[in-house]
This record gives sequence, structure tokens and C-alpha cells, in this order.
Amino acid sequence: MALSKLSFLHHLKTLTTTATLIPNLRRHLSFATPDEAAAFRRQRKRRLRVEPPPNSFRSPTNSPHQRTSQSQNPNSPKLPDSIATLSAPRLNLHNKILTLIRENDLDEAALYTRHSVYSNCRPTIYTCNAVMWALYRQSRFADMLSLHRFIVQAGIAPSVVTYNMLIRVYCECGKVENGLEWYKRLVEDAPFGPNGTTFRVLVKGLVVEGRLEKGVEVKDEMIGMGFGADAVVYSWLMGGFVKSGEADKVFEMYDEWKEKTGGGDVKEGILYGPLIKGYFLKGDEEAAMGLYEEVSGESPKVKMGVEAYNFVLEALCKNKKFDEALRLFERMKALHSPPRKITVNLGSYNVIVDGYCGEGRFREAVEVFMVMDETAGCSPDILSFNNLIQQLCDNGVLSDAEELCGRIHEKGVRPDEVSYGLLMDTCFKEDRPDDAAGYFKKMVDEDLRPNMGVYSRLVDGLVKVGKVDEAKSFFDIMVKKLRMDAAAYEFIFKSLSDVGKLDDVLGIVNNLIDDGSVDLNDDMKQIIVDGLKKEGREEELGKLIERKEQEKAEAKRREIEEAEAEKARTRATVRSFLPLISKREESKEPDAESSSSNEGQTGSEEALTSTHVEFPVSTGSVEAAGVNSSTPSDT
Repeated sequence: MALSKLSFLHHLKTLTTTATLIPNLRRHLSFATPDEAAAFRRQRKRRLRVEPPPNSFRSPTNSPHQRTSQSQNPNSPKLPDSIATLSAPRLNLHNKILTLIRENDLDEAALYTRHSVYSNCRPTIYTCNAVMWALYRQSRFADMLSLHRFIVQAGIAPSVVTYNMLIRVYCECGKVENGLEWYKRLVEDAPFGPNGTTFRVLVKGLVVEGRLEKGVEVKDEMIGMGFGADAVVYSWLMGGFVKSGEADKVFEMYDEWKEKTGGGDVKEGILYGPLIKGYFLKGDEEAAMGLYEEVSGESPKVKMGVEAYNFVLEALCKNKKFDEALRLFERMKALHSPPRKITVNLGSYNVIVDGYCGEGRFREAVEVFMVMDETAGCSPDILSFNNLIQQLCDNGVLSDAEELCGRIHEKGVRPDEVSYGLLMDTCFKEDRPDDAAGYFKKMVDEDLRPNMGVYSRLVDGLVKVGKVDEAKSFFDIMVKKLRMDAAAYEFIFKSLSDVGKLDDVLGIVNNLIDDGSVDLNDDMKQIIVDGLKKEGREEELGKLIERKEQEKAEAKRREIEEAEAEKARTRATVRSFLPLISKREESKEPDAESSSSNEGQTGSEEALTSTHVEFPVSTGSVEAAGVNSSTPSDT
């Protein structure tokens, strides 16, 4: 029996050793080259840094030295919260903030997140990312960046999703250099590396800005980090070369992607749109339509997503194949069955609207937006409406654009500065300056923030049609809201001087000197003097400046005198208290002397009473000892 147990244990140990060797052998044999194995090891280490193993959540008991060394290094980058921390109270907080986001109460969600940072239940980076993403989707980039700065200062470590959102925001704002800076921080300083989304977002931003060479460099870095040839990255680069008219480089990118992925037939539908554009650019319409037939067939063998369909739609619309694009769009809506399969989004409708406008069918373009949410479960945003308003204004259909601007409230969208600015510019082109001024006034009344560019176009248009008084009234309104520059003051000075309103010019100069936000430079003085010379009043500007300088000097003198008077009053107040203080000190002196004498007497008495003299008494009575103790000199 004992022998059978030993043999059984030996057999069990052999099975265990074999079971541990087989997965390692399989993993070793699954790589074609040593480079792939090294890339896998790097990816695995990076994943372990981001998401530690489950046993790391237990309290370590056998590595006190390691914990001490880590806590003593303040420069070590902080890892983001693990998904395991999103539990109990933090999960309840996360769900509550998600509810606010679904109710579109983003201000309350952001405020609740900020308050929770300093509570007993701090939000995780997943909660912060959810709020920042909601702000990004509504194009509230400033609020998103403000929240990001707050959570970083609060010590919440960002994740790779946070970095990706920052890169996306800066790229969409046209500040690609800032996006590249955040990408550099992610690669060099973060305790984790970028992911596929990082390269997709960054390459897209570079392509939109026309920086194709830098986009190719980022693509090469992606491959060097072991991510492989991403079809989305290659599709953006191919689309960028189409825009620059370099058809050969389009197919070079395509051949490189095939080489990196092992060759064979194309299965990624995201590449079909740039390929169709490339064939149209080369003049090979037959090849382009052949690719279209592969996509629009009954049983396509190509993996098509919503972005892939949108690229093909754009390729057809821009190459005068709008009927084919409409048929493909109808097929996309038929296949659309969210959440299982999504083949239509807001981008699809934007492409079709652009196609309708290109064909001159503007009424149908407007109706596409009006019925969007009924068919696809999505609704247009202000960017989509502004795109359509611009298309209508550029094609001389201002009445339709104004009607659309009045109807967008039905979709829960509010016109912004861009909407009113487009209508204002078109009204000036249509010789309707009063309506243009009315649209600008709407911006002011609705608490929107028109910038200096919109204001400059307004006053320039009003002055050109002789409405200088209206331009002056808008200047008076906006000078308190905008930071006027020297060019704005020079323009209004020139406009008022040309029509002889010199008193208004001098009034603006008076306020400008008082405000001091902009210096009265030589160009402004020359414009004003030239206007004053026409009526023989060229000396008034010098007198005004001299008077304002005297007023400033007088004001400064009064300020100095008031300061000196205040000091004198303070000194007088202090002197008034000195006699009282001296009398109080004099009254305290005899008390202090008596108290000191009393203290001396009591001190001596205490010293005498505390003195205890002992004499050795061998014989005699107690009285003899008392006499001796009272008269020590006789002894």
C-alpha cells in the first residue's frame, strides 16, 4: 500500500511538470521571429504595470523593504487606479455621476466629481474619464481641460484613456503640437505605454493638419513598439495622400500594409474608401467601381464597420457617383440594428448632406437632418447644423439657412457664434446690413461670446454701407466685453473722422486714456490729428492729453496727501493714548514697590520658617534644646 502511494505521488508530480511545460512550449512556438517574442514580452510587462495581478491587491506581508523604498521615492510615477478599486462606495458614486451624465446635467456631474475628491469617497480615474468624455462630446473643451487640471492637482493618476482624450482634444482644436507633447509625455514619463487608439487619434490629427511626414513617423514608431500594422492608421495616411494628390503614395501605403500583415486579399473594409479615392485620382474608374461592388454586394467578404462605410460614401459623393452613394446609404440603414450592429452614425448623415448640397438639392439636405433621429437613433449636433448652414449660405440659399437656424431648436440644439456669424456674413453679401446687425445683437442678447474676428467683420460691413453710428454703438457695447487691440481703435477713429464725428473720437480717446488698457500710439494720434485738421481743431488732441496728464498728476498728488494725512491721524491717535499709558504705569509703580516689599517680608518669613536646624542632643531636656536652637551664638 505504501509503495502504491509513492508511485501515485510520483505520477502526479510528473503530470504537474508536464502541464507547466506545455503552455510555455506552445507560447514559444507561436512566434515566427524573435522580434515578435520580444514585442510580446514588452506588451505583457506593460500590461502588468497597468493592471497588476490579482494577488497584488492583498496586503503584502513579506516585503517591508520594498514597500519602504517605493514610498520614499516621490519621483516615481503613480499608477492609475485598478478596476478592482471601483467597488462598494466608489461604485455607487460612479453610477450616480453616470446618471447625471445620462440626464445631460454635465455641470452638476463635474461639480459633484470635484466635491467628491475631498470627501471620504474619492472618485476613481474611470469616473473622471467618464465626465471628461461627456464634456468632450459636447465640445466643451475648456471645461474638460479644467477638470483634468483639477484631478491631476488632486493626485488622481491619469490612465492611457486620459492621455488619449487630451491628444484628441488638442488635435481637434488645431493645436497638434500640444497633442504631440502629450504623446511624448505618455511615451517617456508615464508608467504605461500608448495603445492603438493613441496612434489612431494622433495620426488623424496630423493628417487633418497636412503634416503627412510626421504622421508617417508616428506610424513607424507604432510598428517599432510592436503594435503591428493598424488598418485605421494606414487608412488615414492613405486619405491624406489622396487630399495632397499623391496617388502613388496611396498605393505604396497599401502595399506596405499588405506586406506587414502577410499579404493576401484585403479583408479590412476601412481601407476600401481610400483605395476607391486613389483609383479615381488615377483615372481608373473601373477599378474603383469594382471595389464598390465588393462592398455593396449581398454577401460581402469584407469586414465593414460604420467608419469604413463612411469612407466609401465620401469617395462616391466626391467623384460624382451620388446615386450609388444613396443606394449604399439605404443599405447601411437597412443593416443598422444597434447595439448588435452599427452601420450608421452622425458622420454618415453629414456625408450624405454634403452630397445633396453638391447636387444642389438643398431642401432634401435639410429634411435629412430633420428625420435623422427617427431612423438611426441619433440626432444632429451644432457642428452638423453649422456645416449645413454654411453649405446653404455658400450656395446663395440664405432664406433656407435662416429657416434652418430657426428650426434647430426642435432638435434640442441651440445656435452658437458660428451659426449667427455665418448668417451675418451672408446678409452683408446680400446687401442686408440691418439683418446682419440684428444677428450680431442676437449673439449679445443670448449671452454668447463673439470674438474680435466677428466684431471686426460687423463694424467693417456697417462702415462700408455708411452706418457709422451703428458701428459706434456696437463699439460702445463690445469695448466692455472684448479686449480691443490697437487696430480696432484705429479703425473706429478713422471711420468717425471720415464722417466728421470728431467729438465722438475725442470722447473715445478720453476713455482710452482713463482705462489705460491700450496705449495711445503714434498711428492713432496721426489719424486723429488728420481728422481734426479738416476743421482746424488739431490742437485739441494735445490739450486733451495735457489735461488728462494734469488730472492724473493731481490725482496722484491727492493720493499722496491722503496717505500722509492718514499717517498723521494714526500718529495723533497713538499720541493721545500715551498720557493714559504713562498714568497707568505711574499708578502701577507704588503698587509694584509695596508688593515687592511685601514679597520680601513674606519671603524672609518663609525662609525662616523653612529653616530647620538640627542639633545632636545626647543628654538634657527638650527645653535646653529649644534654647540652644533659638540662640545659637550662646552655644
